[in-house]
Amino acid sequence: MSLLNETATGVFVIAVTPFTETGALDLESADRMVDFYLEKGATGLTLLGMMGEAPKLTAEESAIVVRRVLARVAGRVPVVVGVSAPGFAPMKELTDQVMDAGAAGVMIAPPSHLRTDDQIFSYYETAAEMIGPTPFVLQDFPQATSVQISVGVINRIIKACPTCVMLKHEDWPGLNKITALRTASKKGETRRISILCGNGGIFLTEELQRGADGAMTGFAYPEMMVDVWRADQRGDTTRAQDLFDAYLPLVRYELQPNLGLLIRKYTLAKRGVIASAALRKPAGRLSPQDIAETERLIARQEARLRALG
Repeated sequence: MSLLNETATGVFVIAVTPFTETGALDLESADRMVDFYLEKGATGLTLLGMMGEAPKLTAEESAIVVRRVLARVAGRVPVVVGVSAPGFAPMKELTDQVMDAGAAGVMIAPPSHLRTDDQIFSYYETAAEMIGPTPFVLQDFPQATSVQISVGVINRIIKACPTCVMLKHEDWPGLNKITALRTASKKGETRRISILCGNGGIFLTEELQRGADGAMTGFAYPEMMVDVWRADQRGDTTRAQDLFDAYLPLVRYELQPNLGLLIRKYTLAKRGVIASAALRKPAGRLSPQDIAETERLIARQEARLRALG
């Protein structure tokens, strides 16, 4: 597998981690999940992300999941692995393991205690030094990390760290951040790196128009993100918007804080991708009303898609 680089485009689906009803890893479902994502057109996969319940896995389980998925992918698409950790030693250890197993790169989110621009820059400069030649994705997700990373700091990191090849953009509102980053690279002030966007795809059409290269996020219908990106790539922005609009009610519903992953796993289980919608404890659960609303939205979405053709 070739290493991740600045030219990455498309949809890198944030993979869920399948569990049985008792909380054990469900590796057979992991195999079906990989096949499903690739059949729907994913150009890459991302493991052990925040929506992959990475903090609930042991170090051994993390390695098992990565090896299983990489074996199933068999080099067909690049796989990025989240290695965020409180300290640099476990980050380096996991990075070495996943890269030896065949990963294309790693993703690093900032720890929540970082507050100043210099602290954020220093953290990523040290992280890049610790993981050596491994290409990495800078995850900018202030809603989850409480760390606000300015355009200026991102550009400083890009200049200082040649192995920073991608930004996972999840700031919200953040469209002007994409514009500012692309303006800087067009002026030759920084390298142009790949920008893939998150937040469940809720702003995907606008992000693509601002200069994003695709999405790195989860949604129980990854084909929506793939088809929107493909339509945008061929210049058919009307078709891209129409496709996005058909899925928007479910995208919006799945984006609910605390319930989003429950809804996503419920829908993936309904689609036959994973055997169980279970999250590993601690976890909430969907109410009967939540399930009824999800079912109604799925039915209405399928009707809109039939009408759209």
